[in-house]
Amino acid sequence: MPVESDVDAEGDAEVAADPESEGLPINELFHSLQGEGKLAGVPSTFVRTSGCNLRCWFCDSYHTSWEPTHAWMGIDEILDEVASHGADHVVLTGGEPLMHEESVALLERLDDAGYHTTVETNGTIHRDVPIDLASVSPKLASSTPTAERDPKGDGEWAERHEAGRLDLDALAGFVEDYEFQLKFVVTGEDDLPEIEDLVERVRETASVPVRDEDVLLMPEGQTREQLDETRRTVAELAAERGYRYTPRLHVDLWNDAPGT
Repeated sequence: MPVESDVDAEGDAEVAADPESEGLPINELFHSLQGEGKLAGVPSTFVRTSGCNLRCWFCDSYHTSWEPTHAWMGIDEILDEVASHGADHVVLTGGEPLMHEESVALLERLDDAGYHTTVETNGTIHRDVPIDLASVSPKLASSTPTAERDPKGDGEWAERHEAGRLDLDALAGFVEDYEFQLKFVVTGEDDLPEIEDLVERVRETASVPVRDEDVLLMPEGQTREQLDETRRTVAELAAERGYRYTPRLHVDLWNDAPGT
């Protein structure tokens, strides 16, 4: 069930903390199958917050980042809606859900209620909060919205995105504190040297092992047609290097329909 209202597309600070509102800015709240990662195929309730501290040019949640839309929902209201869907697994996603302090309260309440939670994050904001699976998607240089790739066509976010897209200490914190997966969106073979270098840097920084099977390669693409161009290449790259390949099951099943 999408829940949306227009907000200032330039005002992430307003999305993050509206002094007139309580709860969280929710772009969508719906029931579907988890489409990505180690739990692909698991029936799940998705809570998608609005607002992000980055701007990947290929963002598949455009209305949480480039032009954020949302309705404000209180924590009790969110929990009631989650319960109505009947799934044991809840995915908190965005945008970047951990930019919101109230996400901590929501995750604590979900934990108290016995839900299994996945948090989908870009790995730049670490919080001390109960998470069953941290699905961490570090952003590569190929994600930067250069003037040629900026959806708005002006390249205004390029420098800010590039400066903030990686935080090695935060990444190590996720690896150390939670069951995790490092999920990389791959645009082509040229991304692999950067992925391998970053994985090694995380291994050197974190105090726990990062196994090859914890590294997931996912093809970039928001439609079946786009995935047709990338999935085989990315699967072969994963097989060659001992990483795990993850599909985008929701795209395969429902293409780019919202609420899936």
